[in-house]
Formats: sequence, C-alpha cells, structure tokens
Amino acid sequence: MDTGEPAGAVVAAAGGEKRAALLRQITEEGGFAFVASAEKAAAGDLRAAEAAREMAWEQLHSGPWREVEPAWRDAYALACLHVASIRAGDDRRTALRALDMGLIMGGDLLRAELEAAIARVPAYRNGDSNGDTGIDAERWMEGLSRNRDLADVGKNYVCNEWRQDLITFSQFLERMWSPDCSANLTYLAQHPLFDQIKELREDIVVPDYCYAGGGELQSLNAWFGPDGTVTPLHHDPHHNLFAQVLGRKYIRLYNASISEDLYPHMETMLSSTSQVDLDNIDVKEFPRTEGLEFMDCILEEGDLLYIPPKWWHYVRSLSISFSVSFWWRTPILPSEGS
Repeated sequence: MDTGEPAGAVVAAAGGEKRAALLRQITEEGGFAFVASAEKAAAGDLRAAEAAREMAWEQLHSGPWREVEPAWRDAYALACLHVASIRAGDDRRTALRALDMGLIMGGDLLRAELEAAIARVPAYRNGDSNGDTGIDAERWMEGLSRNRDLADVGKNYVCNEWRQDLITFSQFLERMWSPDCSANLTYLAQHPLFDQIKELREDIVVPDYCYAGGGELQSLNAWFGPDGTVTPLHHDPHHNLFAQVLGRKYIRLYNASISEDLYPHMETMLSSTSQVDLDNIDVKEFPRTEGLEFMDCILEEGDLLYIPPKWWHYVRSLSISFSVSFWWRTPILPSEGS
C-alpha cells in the first residue's frame, strides 16, 4: 500500500520508534541516568553521548556475558551511534571506531543503523576539499573492513594465563607475526568473523552435507592463529564440519559413549570440557583415561572433517592456521556411540 510518505521518512520513523522503545525498556531496568544522557546526546551533546556509552559499557561488564540484559547491548549500540554522529564531521577515525565497537558489542536491534552509518562515513571523505576521489574512499572503506576488533590470549581457555583482549584485526596480525608470538599466543577462536567482515563471507560456500536430513545451519565460525594454539578436549552440541583452509592441525577424537571416562568439569560453564590435559596426562589423578581408544588425524589445507554431536575432540595448530567450522542440527540427533 502506498502511504504517500517518502521511503526515507518511513525508515527514519521506524528507527525512532525502536529507539524510543529501547529507552523505555532501559528505564524499566533502572537506567534513568543513561536515558537522560542519551536524550541529551540525541540533541548533539558529545559529553552526554560519551557518558551514556560509558554507562552502557559498565553494564556489559557487570557479570558473565550470557547474564547481561540484551537491552543493555542495544543501549551500548545506541550510544555508539550518538558518539559517531557527533564525531563524524571532525574526527572520522573516532566515529568509525565507535560504530565498529557498536557492531561488535551491541545487540541486533540497531545493527542495520550501525552498518548504514559506516557506509555513510566515506561520503564525508569524498566531500573533503583536499581533492580525495571516490576511489580513495573505496580503498578507505576496504581498509576499515579489514580492521575489525577481535581475541583470545593464552594457550587455551582453561589455563590460568588465558584472557580475552579486544584488539583490532591489524593488531591481531601483528601479534601473530611478532618474534615473541609463542610467549603471547593470540588466537581468534570460534569467532563470528564472517559477520564482521562480510567480504569474507562471500568466499564461503556452506557444504551440502549441512542440509542433509533436513539440516539447518546454526553457526559459521573462524579459527585463526599461530603454531601451538590449542583447543582443549571438549564436545559440542551440534554436527560439525571442520574445514582446514590454511596450515595444518592435529585433531584427536573420542566417542561420546565414554564421556564419564574423560572427567568433564563439574562447573556448569565448563561441563562440556574435560579436566584432562592431553598434553600432560596425569594418570594418577585421572586413571580411567589410560588405554582409552581414540581416533586422530592431521588436517591439511583443503581437508574437511566431520565431528558428530557430543564427540570429544582436541585440536592443536601445527603451523599458522585458518579453519572454518560449520555447525548444523537435524531434527533427530544420533544416539550416543553411533
């Protein structure tokens, strides 16, 4: 039906409604100070915009990520939009940084607005009086696409030294190629890289196997890191096709039927991870691991490995490595041991 309104006006109205509904929700969550700052930010107050972003950032770090209220993720994205809108005219780098952080840490509610705002920023560069051309703007945008924030630091996620750093993709590459890389292993592990860099997603073809038996793709993740990175022994809930794109990886598999013999962690968050360190097995502490049957292989570039649901697997990079995992589910899961 033709309403007679310009398409841009309709989109703007829809965006305004989303923001208003979000602010009402944040008010219900007790975020009165955030709402007050966000309203001032919408009128062009930079200090208020940065204050709102800081308040939302604190909420994102108030506890485990899975326990953060989704509304605060959207609130963070809104604050990033405000900061970028005010900064875009005189500090494009800061504006892009704000939008990028909004995409990474924010929710889905305002994602389309964030992406549209990023696409508009090069237009400012085109309009500069220093003679920049459209080609320059395209190269600048291409550079942005390679500079998303990401990464995991440490041997693996169960070691005491493990932590997560929020760094740019270029910083990640610098760490990976640095001489002291082995002492400061940085790993892009199970990361939604293809959501952040859409140009890379265009190079990925989902294998037909993922749709067999009425299958439905659940997630598409990247694994990128140097020699020596480890994913400890664990299992996943979905079917997994693991594709080796670059480099080599060693993988060991244990049948799902022997889960109790692999000593899963008792804590809920690590219940799908084994307490056994396969790089240094303590048979006295974990006697049932001795003599367990397993399968192992080395994945080379171009190899594709199927890992059934609930099957335990351990992964070690043997070189600089880039892998892609395709998780999918079917209406009926295979029984344990099948």
